Amino acid sequence: MNKTFIKSTFILLVGGIITKVLGMLIKIVMGRFVGAEALGLYMMILPTFSLFISLGQVGMPTALIKLVSTKKYNNKKLLFSIFAFTLIINLFLILIIIFGSKFIAVNLLKNINTYYGLLSIGLVIPFTTISSICRSYFFGKEMVFPHIMSNIIEDVVRLILIFLGRDFYKKSLSFIVSYLILINVISEVVSILVLLFFLPKKISITRSDFIFDKNYFHDSLSIGIPNTLSRLISSIGYFLEPIILINMLSFNGYSNTYITYNYGVLSGFVMPIVLLPSFFTSALSQALFPIISRDYSNKNYSGIKKKMITGISLSFGIGFILSLFIFIFARYLLFFLYDTYEGLSFIRFLLVVCLLQYIQSPLNICLDATNRSKYVLFGSIIGVICRTLGLVIFSFFKIGIWSLILSISLNVVVTTIYLLKNIISSQILHN
Repeated sequence: MNKTFIKSTFILLVGGIITKVLGMLIKIVMGRFVGAEALGLYMMILPTFSLFISLGQVGMPTALIKLVSTKKYNNKKLLFSIFAFTLIINLFLILIIIFGSKFIAVNLLKNINTYYGLLSIGLVIPFTTISSICRSYFFGKEMVFPHIMSNIIEDVVRLILIFLGRDFYKKSLSFIVSYLILINVISEVVSILVLLFFLPKKISITRSDFIFDKNYFHDSLSIGIPNTLSRLISSIGYFLEPIILINMLSFNGYSNTYITYNYGVLSGFVMPIVLLPSFFTSALSQALFPIISRDYSNKNYSGIKKKMITGISLSFGIGFILSLFIFIFARYLLFFLYDTYEGLSFIRFLLVVCLLQYIQSPLNICLDATNRSKYVLFGSIIGVICRTLGLVIFSFFKIGIWSLILSISLNVVVTTIYLLKNIISSQILHN
């Protein structure tokens, strides 16, 4: 376990850093080539894009990692059962996009130039779903290199296509945005081909492998649905956050200029720095997921307990060390990254609170891997409720943007305590 865990974690960390750098390059190049207005329209569409991608996958990638890692399923039949279900969901979502894009563009986004970009999402969804499922298969087999390699090549292809599309950027705004969405089709296809390259060269497929299995489907759904609902609830909470903040602070006498500026400092400067350690703790948790899932299926409860403690301890330890570094050098990091010192007090306060945030990832993974996904869902619901109610209540204290900072802190503390409580009370830890 130790060699596999260390190797997987190392690959995930290195690959994650490369994809982070490529992601930044893509944003920089896109911003310089397409212009501020076209980029703004793309960013307006992006939340809708992410929402439909999540709905299209229905949590099946997480379910596949868990089920494949148990080594108790016919993987070919499992893949077919999941593909058949997600295909139906994807077709349904494509119809929603076709008939609902105009309403979203005109009534919700208030810009008709987003219409064709929204329509383009329908073409991307199936390819993204297939790519995610294929990656999850390798993850379940504890082969993280194909997963990382496909991510890297996908980003490289996107970067190249953004460069090659320079002639398109002279056309209309709606055409530019559609192009930026549609290049994901090509990048996802390339990603799928890369993953197929890592498949065993000799695969025997029989007619029985293509028979839809109700039991496999039920097992996948029992894991996927709570995972999807948890993400949706979190998305809704974050969607409501700026709306509630603006209305509550305005009601209590704060100007729009104050609200916009400080919300920009908090969300644009502070949170990316504060959440930096979570990048490393997420890699640790991802590496643990298939290992704990396999141990759970084999009823190796002592092994699960050891790995849970290892994952949580490492996440907290790494989070603490990085937080201490950021706390000491926060002033220099702000200036180096953003050429400002704004938000320094926010960072130092949130770093202390977010020590608990860093262990949420391994806690969630442990619950998912041991068939306790419903507690992850309940944790999301409780967290969103606390964050939203906290924001409303703290706003009346007339402490400005600190009302949001305190509500974020309340969310982190309550959610982490809830998840820890369910881990500690688990029968697994007492075996």
